[in-house]
Amino acid sequence: VNEPPPPQTMVLTERQRSDLHAGIYEYLLSRGPDFAVAAEAFAAASGVATEDTNNNDDDKNKNTENGDDKKKTRRSTGGGPILEKKWTAVPRLQRRVLELERQVATNARLHAHRTGGAADGSTNNMMPGRERRMLPRPPAMHTLQSHSAVVTSVTLHPVYTMAASASEDGKIILWDHESGEYLRTLRGHTNVVTSVDFSPGQGKFLASSSTDLTIKIWDVKEFTCVRTLRGHDHTISCVRFVPPPVGALFLEKQQKNNTNEATGSGIDPSDAGSKFVVTASRDATVKFWDLETGFCDHTISDHSDWVRCIAVRGAKSIIVGSSKGKEQEGQVSSSSLALVATSGNDRTIYVYDANDKRAKVCELRGHDHVVEALSFLCSTLLPQKDSSAPSKSSSTTTSTWDYLASGSRDRTVRLWTVANGGSCLMTFRAHENWVRGVLVHPSGNHIISCGDDRSIRVYDIKSNRCMRTMEDAHPHFVTSLSMHPTLPIMVSGGVDHTVKCWQLD
Repeated sequence: VNEPPPPQTMVLTERQRSDLHAGIYEYLLSRGPDFAVAAEAFAAASGVATEDTNNNDDDKNKNTENGDDKKKTRRSTGGGPILEKKWTAVPRLQRRVLELERQVATNARLHAHRTGGAADGSTNNMMPGRERRMLPRPPAMHTLQSHSAVVTSVTLHPVYTMAASASEDGKIILWDHESGEYLRTLRGHTNVVTSVDFSPGQGKFLASSSTDLTIKIWDVKEFTCVRTLRGHDHTISCVRFVPPPVGALFLEKQQKNNTNEATGSGIDPSDAGSKFVVTASRDATVKFWDLETGFCDHTISDHSDWVRCIAVRGAKSIIVGSSKGKEQEGQVSSSSLALVATSGNDRTIYVYDANDKRAKVCELRGHDHVVEALSFLCSTLLPQKDSSAPSKSSSTTTSTWDYLASGSRDRTVRLWTVANGGSCLMTFRAHENWVRGVLVHPSGNHIISCGDDRSIRVYDIKSNRCMRTMEDAHPHFVTSLSMHPTLPIMVSGGVDHTVKCWQLD
């Protein structure tokens, strides 16, 4: 004969057990005459005080005198269905717990790069020698909606969790890409805003270009326009802050005096982290603008048609260590110049020295249609120092720093090197329509592109193949991309009037 299982022990206090019994008894009474017998039997077994015992003051006093009140369980006097309230509260609390657990998991993935942990925020699951690839994956973390027209450009703040988007509705909108919240709208342009870019370093300023023939510089802290530049004769397609040279004096001032004030004559380069902005225009020119004076400092007229896109790269001084150890200090053997690359309807990519008289470094040819996008390696625009000793991988590091990616209406993405006169390293033919945006991953191992086939694609440079395709990333054409050099976040803009934030795995 099977013996019944022993009763499970419930860890309840006397008060909790009393409330539970009272709630069960009230529930049985509320069910009507059909449960009356069960209610009386339960009251007798559990010691719940019934209506008769509550109304009988003499019995109550007698039980109190004899010490029998401990055997009786009090009834609730709240006047409400206690058991039903508690029963419905449990699922509500469970849902809240699940929401908080999902939020914790999301935050762990978002900040795992700061501790080198796994995607769940721990370090136990990390395999030896394995690092996060930091590549976008669906679905989008946030879909930001406030524009009323095509989103033409997106960019990420170098320090804060802030993203900026430009649109054909003439507005620039600032977002918090971590929470997905709307922050502020910058109004001032009278026509389509074509491009936006945060200043290097602290990101205190935002530059924007427009088809109204103006370039505006905005104070990000005050949300005000501090300078308007005029001089182009046609649509201004793109604007970028020019990376400063190695050893720029105003960078030393920026480190000593971290203020956010403009000088009387214009914007202080030590605040902006740059002295110039560069613009491309449909008038077939590329102009360099002095932020202090507001005047055009230099004009390049090498292009024969509409200049649509610009890419900039910061300077990098390579410190080569001495083999004699401490007896001789390392010496600067070479300096990687700050560069500006431009292209457009003439299909030719021109690369210039950003600071030394804007001398031409190389010309790159190979696309069969309009070049829509350019990108150097995603990294900070401030000068960097590499003090590592020479090794077998030093040549690889140098070539990665010299990568330049381009996207074209010929549906191809090309990877170039700007070293030794420039050459095409490989061509990716995965898109089914125009390529509108392109990025070189901060690791130098991948290229990310978007296009009018509504997809975002990830290419592996070593294997020369498309390794990930995010179909229908936007319900319409995807127009622009921006990736943070250190945080695991990428944003995209589209013809569907939205900005999407993508988590990097």
